[in-house]
Amino acid sequence: MRIAIICDGVHPYVIGGMQRHTFYLTKYLSRLGVKVTLIHFNQSDLDIHKLEVFSPLERENIENIVLDFPKGDKLPGHYVRASYKYSVSCFQAIKDRIMEFDFIYTKGFSGWKLILEKRKHPEWPPVAVKFHGYEMFQKQADTKRLLQSLLLKRPVKWITLNADYVFSYGSKITDIIRNLGTKESHIIEIPAGIEKEWIRLYTPQVNSIRKFVYLGRYERRKGIEELNQAIRKLESSGLPYQFDFIGPFENHQKLPFKTVFYHGSITDNTKIRSILDTADFLVCPSWSEGMPNVILEAMARACAIIATDVGATSIMVNKNNGILIQPGKINEISNALMEAIQFSDAQILEIKLNSLELIKNELVYENILTKLLSSINQIIKK
Repeated sequence: MRIAIICDGVHPYVIGGMQRHTFYLTKYLSRLGVKVTLIHFNQSDLDIHKLEVFSPLERENIENIVLDFPKGDKLPGHYVRASYKYSVSCFQAIKDRIMEFDFIYTKGFSGWKLILEKRKHPEWPPVAVKFHGYEMFQKQADTKRLLQSLLLKRPVKWITLNADYVFSYGSKITDIIRNLGTKESHIIEIPAGIEKEWIRLYTPQVNSIRKFVYLGRYERRKGIEELNQAIRKLESSGLPYQFDFIGPFENHQKLPFKTVFYHGSITDNTKIRSILDTADFLVCPSWSEGMPNVILEAMARACAIIATDVGATSIMVNKNNGILIQPGKINEISNALMEAIQFSDAQILEIKLNSLELIKNELVYENILTKLLSSINQIIKK
């Protein structure tokens, strides 16, 4: 089988959750013997043509097509215009050989031009699209983000409705896709996952002073401002706690409390795991999400989770392994932190182990990508 993956970058050449998902998609499809034509671009100093992040065996099944992402202007909507131009380049890269492919998997806006042309050519192979979280249709943190989301909604809806198939992580993301008007038979639910190498192999610890961790950027959508306010309330409560932040934070963005620690940006997975291994709870207070890698990673290291019920978070988090809260609610975040502090050691150990078991049983990439390939096979045979 030959599959084209047209995307807006692959980790680590482009950094982001969507790009990390594309990395795993390419890696495990190639391991399963699929011939993958990967169409992407580079934003790093790495030599993207070598694809050294893949093993020699994986590279045997990967054709690498590297394009430039167009430079945008400064006017509103510049990202959408640049993305359409990029989609044109992607289409030009494969248009003369499109019948070589059995299936075409597009990410975000990268398949826009292809989907537009596909309407004239029903004989072409099936084209599917994945917009990871449909964040523009989720709750926005402020007026600026609301206006930005309005610019994205129309093209995202058009691409979604005109693709042959739409991939969803499930949960609230499927609800969004369905509400846009996509037929149920055209929605394919495949969750994100984690590699087996991430999974903790030994019994987790429980700290006498409850330890929380936040992993990510200081970004408005991530709910970090609400989290900071919640920690201020926690500090004034007098309850004992420790909070670790992993990510790039400026000095003025940091809280001045002795129990709050900032580790800066960490790209070494071993170091990230070591911090997660000593934590009790990961906190993910986002306004909108797809299916956050940070939650999967924390669960794989046996962390309990406090997260907002957005995107596909509820696939990973439930009352057995954490606390789900509503986005943008400072009181809900602080109440969840206080509730977690007052859990008994036995309760925390149980929910940490439940996180680990859920990952092992349902969210390992080797199994998920096998399911994806089975779904693609069924489509091709129609």
